[in-house]
Amino acid sequence: MQVMKFGGTSVNDAKAISQVAAIVVDQLKTDPNVVVVTSAMRGVTDLLIDSAKAAARGDRQKYRDARQTLIARHRDAAEALVLDLDDLGRIQALTDERVREFERLCMAVAILGELTDRGLAVISGLGERLLAPILAAAIRARGVGAEFVDASELIVTDDNHASAAPDMAATRTATRGRLLPLLAARAVPVVTGFVAATADGVPTVLGRGGSDYSAAILGAALDADEIQIWTDVDGVLTADPRIVKSARPVPELTYSEAAELAYFGAKVLHPKTMLPAIDLGIPISVRNTFNPAFPGTRVVPKTSNGGTVKAITVIRGLALVTLAGRGMMGVPGIAARTFATVAKQDANVLMISQASSEQSICFVVPEPDAARVAAGLEGAFAGEIHRRLIDRVAVEPQVVILAIVGEGMRGTPGIAARLFGALGEHSLNVIAVAQGSSEANISLVLAAADADAAMQHIHAAFRLAG
Repeated sequence: MQVMKFGGTSVNDAKAISQVAAIVVDQLKTDPNVVVVTSAMRGVTDLLIDSAKAAARGDRQKYRDARQTLIARHRDAAEALVLDLDDLGRIQALTDERVREFERLCMAVAILGELTDRGLAVISGLGERLLAPILAAAIRARGVGAEFVDASELIVTDDNHASAAPDMAATRTATRGRLLPLLAARAVPVVTGFVAATADGVPTVLGRGGSDYSAAILGAALDADEIQIWTDVDGVLTADPRIVKSARPVPELTYSEAAELAYFGAKVLHPKTMLPAIDLGIPISVRNTFNPAFPGTRVVPKTSNGGTVKAITVIRGLALVTLAGRGMMGVPGIAARTFATVAKQDANVLMISQASSEQSICFVVPEPDAARVAAGLEGAFAGEIHRRLIDRVAVEPQVVILAIVGEGMRGTPGIAARLFGALGEHSLNVIAVAQGSSEANISLVLAAADADAAMQHIHAAFRLAG
């Protein structure tokens, strides 16, 4: 059994949707049990969310304009793809009903002047509900049975409406009860990604990356042989091809390597996508909808292709915050107080580095949060700063985290020498370094201006172009 998820670019218009339908039909030649999970058309979810937020501010024109855009894009796609007039009529009626629902919800938000998480979950999930019936019809137009299924019938979650967590036991029961009979009848279920519901049927969504997460949840519930994530690139690349022209797709990654790359900026897979697959050891493949013959990247428990460094990635828009002072040496609780203070500022810490002398601790946060975090630390350590136990709270803006990832680095001598040698030869300064005990990731803090050159030179030093 294959679970095939198609992203927003893959279903952006009639031509792309037709390509997806062709890929699904081709997959059926080798595996009769296929479940399709679809995102909304590219840009539609953002349009829905922006319209709802505008309505909460009293701006009604935004959702009225969005209404026309939604109708036009989905009607155009349906008319180009669906040849059966009765089928087309049903889809157009459903499209009109969904768009009217969107308009009513936004009107209610505008009247109340408030957008709740529950309301936003309903509105933001309408894009998938608009698209899935069209994709199912496009598959039927190729002579294959297909049925649209709303994931709120399948994925049971908690009541965190904006970023819900699945109840896997309840989801497994609901999913198998609804989808296995369809598969037995040789019909392809076309399931809405991103959306779900509580046990009481209250709509929820799975957060950003939610459609990939939907595919993984359903794959685990169905004991799938593989989860396929179809997007607009040839897999997970060794580096950003806009910066490193010789970047190439990585044939295989472990779950750990893929998770590290996803966390440190690679956009192809969301970290939480892999969680349901890891529990059951289900492979995940990343494929290109517009180059379906290419094998892409396969994410598995253990790889066979060796290599020390698999890929390089960068997170931008960051700042380095440093707490330093000789009075910190040997004082218990400094780190705990530091990060408790950061947590109160609701800031995400992406990397931590501390000197073994304990005279300084530095960490990286998103740049917009840096000033607020620094002010919070100055307040929390005001006494120590006054007594000169802590010298300063310093902020260095415009930095990046560059991470090299590969489980083959574990226990391999010379990795650090090649890494720092590549940077030193080109006079690129490293501000801070961190490496986890797993040794699957070495993270460097660099000035933002040095990021592109550093990526290019490290890519060359480790011969990642093949």
